[in-house]
Amino acid sequence: MLTLRSLALFVLAAVLEIGGAWLIWQGVREHRGIGWMGAGVVALGLYGFVATRQPDAEFGRILAAYGGVFVAGSLLWGMVADGYRPDRFDITGAVICLVGVGVIMYAPRGG
Repeated sequence: MLTLRSLALFVLAAVLEIGGAWLIWQGVREHRGIGWMGAGVVALGLYGFVATRQPDAEFGRILAAYGGVFVAGSLLWGMVADGYRPDRFDITGAVICLVGVGVIMYAPRGG
């Protein structure tokens, strides 16, 4: 159950961080305005709080593992939101990152 909670928190964190960055991108690069940028700032702030809810107490481990989730999530976001088509190297890299997340977060540790 703890692993399921952790995975759900990683997904929520990814939506908030990637979504927040995307909203700011839209506000600035696509000239959608300050409202989009403000929503992005709020989402990025919420991401910081969600990350603290992970069951593991090690900041470095959580953020290192989240980096892999961010890589895969960013590609997925680009596909859904912007029509981006990842190539086989994008997909291979994302899979490698997600395997790294599994090793960092969920490998059995002694003692």
